[in-house]
Amino acid sequence: MKVFKFSAYGDSLGTRLLGAKIRADLRPLLDGDEKVVLDFTGVDTVTNSFADECIAKLLLEMSLEELKSKTTFTGLTPLAERSILTALKRRQMQIASK
Repeated sequence: MKVFKFSAYGDSLGTRLLGAKIRADLRPLLDGDEKVVLDFTGVDTVTNSFADECIAKLLLEMSLEELKSKTTFTGLTPLAERSILTALKRRQMQIASK
């Protein structure tokens, strides 16, 4: 397993610009055969816009099932977990309505 540490980018992850940068850094790891641990240990804040840009936009390139099979989350605060789940649900609904 590979570990991708979000804390390397700071303890507050809040902008779409940062989300896009981190998604670009993360994306190549998802092409490999190893599962990627998305480690949010040490991250206090994850906004909805960051979660959409960084995590949920991956659904434009792969299915939710594929994303689940390639990743696992650790170290999420309850609020950060809620932000990511909300972003994934909204993005999936948007994709389904097209």
